[in-house]
Amino acid sequence: MKFIHTADWHLGKLVQGVYMTDDQRFVLRQLIETVERERPDAVVIAGDLYDRAIPPTEAVDLLDEMFQTIVIELNTPLLAISGNHDSPDRLNFGTAIMEARGLHLAGQLKPLLKPVVLRDEFGEVHFHLVPYADPAQVRFIFEQEEIRSHDDAMKAIVGTIEASMDSSARHVFVGHAFVTPGARPEENTSQSERPLSIGGAEYVHSEYFKAFHYTALGHLHQAHHVSDERIRYSGSPLKYSISEENHNKGFLIVEIDGTGNVTVDKRELKPRRDMRRVSAPIEEIEKHPVNEDYVFVTLLNDNPVLFPMEKVRAVYPNALHVERKVTVKLASSSDPASGDLSMARREADPVALFAAFYEEVKGVPLTEDKQKLFADTFAEVLREEGGAV
Repeated sequence: MKFIHTADWHLGKLVQGVYMTDDQRFVLRQLIETVERERPDAVVIAGDLYDRAIPPTEAVDLLDEMFQTIVIELNTPLLAISGNHDSPDRLNFGTAIMEARGLHLAGQLKPLLKPVVLRDEFGEVHFHLVPYADPAQVRFIFEQEEIRSHDDAMKAIVGTIEASMDSSARHVFVGHAFVTPGARPEENTSQSERPLSIGGAEYVHSEYFKAFHYTALGHLHQAHHVSDERIRYSGSPLKYSISEENHNKGFLIVEIDGTGNVTVDKRELKPRRDMRRVSAPIEEIEKHPVNEDYVFVTLLNDNPVLFPMEKVRAVYPNALHVERKVTVKLASSSDPASGDLSMARREADPVALFAAFYEEVKGVPLTEDKQKLFADTFAEVLREEGGAV
């Protein structure tokens, strides 16, 4: 059984006010060419097809174009789940009708987790499609009051699947979660990945997936495996923030033989434009050759620069952001090495960021009660924007 594992398309993505739709079409057509050339048994998309619950029309049209090409023109089964950015209800619409054509969309988590069964010359391969759902939803669906975290939720879901697994078949789990060894915090993430929860309750233990021959994951944008080389993130097909500058984007081709042994081949995608940093004085930048990449520019001039964006875009017409590097020491910090205020603030988690801001403005630390109030309010805002908590 050979299938393509991809995830985190984020169609409709805006980066610094620029729609990435044309760039997404450019790389996804490369994926289509691979499907046409290698004829896999299926294409698997592990969540976050869209970037928001209500995507723009152009994003919907692009997804329709991709699905029609893969399923109808190339006659290849496509299996996809919703991620934390998607609207489960919208993706779930009409799924029973589309399954007859080979399009299997799991938008909403259901108490009865029936696998999609595909066959090859060695027998059946069961694909277990598990769409993203927050712990409260899983608690309600499975009627287990003890479910409080994403780890609890995934343990309950996998336990339900394992209870009815056919031991004679090979099994593939498709999910959207933040999976780490031991459910411990990891930094393998990027600024474009929306947090699944506030306060460290989003991590899922990798040991739950040992019963599956392969686990196809989405949510983290850098391709990597977790604990076991059979538990993998494909990563996103494009760079969606400058924190992903050093990622090698692409997708995975997975092959499972008759005994369940797995081989994985990483295929890279060539973007229409790269996304990268440029750091130099404006006088040096003005001497660079004209370049179409998406760049985040840091000016190293000691003095302010007049009309910096206009000057930068004369050389880099698709520049997304320009800033001048200014080092400011945080008065409340006991560590003098923590002086770059812009980086410290940009990379802090929301609660820590607000706490630092509060202390700077008010002159007193933020109490634990107020931290919890902010975390709860911030989590509610994330839910309203797209069900991300």
